[in-house]
Parts: sequence; C-alpha cells; structure tokens
Amino acid sequence: MGEERLISLKEAAARSGLSAGFLRRLCRTGRIDAVKIGRDWVTTWRAVTEYLEDEKKRSKNPFKYKNP
Repeated sequence: MGEERLISLKEAAARSGLSAGFLRRLCRTGRIDAVKIGRDWVTTWRAVTEYLEDEKKRSKNPFKYKNP
C-alpha cells in the first residue's frame, strides 16, 4: 500500500457509497488491498477506487445461483 494515507472502512464507506460491512468482506477475501490493525481494517482510497473501476473484481459469478 506504500506511502498513501490509510483510511478506516467507515471513511471509505462514506466516500464510496458502499457499506462498511461489504468493504470488510472485500478486505477479508483479498479483493481490495487492506491491512488489519488490531481488530480494525484500514485501506487506501486508491484501493477502493481500483475495486470500483475493475469490472472483473466487481462482477458476480454468473453460475453461482444457476440450477444444476
């Protein structure tokens, strides 16, 4: 994450329109770059915008809910 300013997920949620819970899930699964400090996740605004702009990261699995 380099020399960028770290922001809380609450701040990232306010700026992005995503919920803090959803951002927390993205952090846990590695879909956005983040670091856990104690019990709280922190990320950078760049990591959030990269997620928002990347269609592959944002797309859902089209076969997840398909009946066999």
